[in-house]
Amino acid sequence: EVQLEESGGGMVQPGGSLTLSCATSGFTFSTFDMSWVRQAPGKEPEWVSSMATGGPATYYADSVKGRFNISRDNAKNMLYLQMRNLKPEDTAVYYCNAGFKNPVFSWGRGTQVTVSS
Repeated sequence: EVQLEESGGGMVQPGGSLTLSCATSGFTFSTFDMSWVRQAPGKEPEWVSSMATGGPATYYADSVKGRFNISRDNAKNMLYLQMRNLKPEDTAVYYCNAGFKNPVFSWGRGTQVTVSS
């Protein structure tokens, strides 16, 4: 059974930083591109970032480029998203999934990120 478990969200002030983690199991992590997607209240899901199977190729939405950094640890089956200089518009539930932009598996529960003063 595939499991995707996001963690690390929270509430931060504008300009703050957070690092999200995604623990995966049930599939061969190292053979999949991995992505982060977010969904703000009342909005469609927005692709945030992707990383190729073995790295180092990474891709970012224009809205987060220069502020977010995606990484992965294939030995631990973990995906990460370092977020800095957070803005209120980054407020959303963040999800990880396999695939470049189109999800391969069912979504996990996500982790809430709230940026507010």
